[in-house]
Amino acid sequence: MSSKDSPDGLAVELKPGAAGGKSAGGHYWHIYSGGVRAGRVFIEPANQPPFGPHYSIQIHINQACRGRGIGSVAYRLACETSGCSEIYAHMRKSNIASRRAAEKAGFGVVARPGIRQLSLVWRRPASDRSR
Repeated sequence: MSSKDSPDGLAVELKPGAAGGKSAGGHYWHIYSGGVRAGRVFIEPANQPPFGPHYSIQIHINQACRGRGIGSVAYRLACETSGCSEIYAHMRKSNIASRRAAEKAGFGVVARPGIRQLSLVWRRPASDRSR
């Protein structure tokens, strides 16, 4: 379990889900804010061109909890907690809120020809790589 208080006092807590990720080798957490479930986050193995085998993150924040900075904290905590050394986020190019949250969490835009969606990558510092 990991938790983090944001500057405005918002508490975000990630807890491993009972069933784990949707696919073998995946990770799943519930996101809590102030004791209320605010959403969920998955990190799962993927294999799609042009990236090949990689870990991909998906985050879902409940409508009533959006716009509070929960997403950026949840992105970061899930990545740090997962043990993965590199995680990609794929989203619609028009999804500005998710892009901002991911970038605030340390993701950087991946510029490769032929990518239809916006793709960003988070990398664990070399001194802390375990996977």
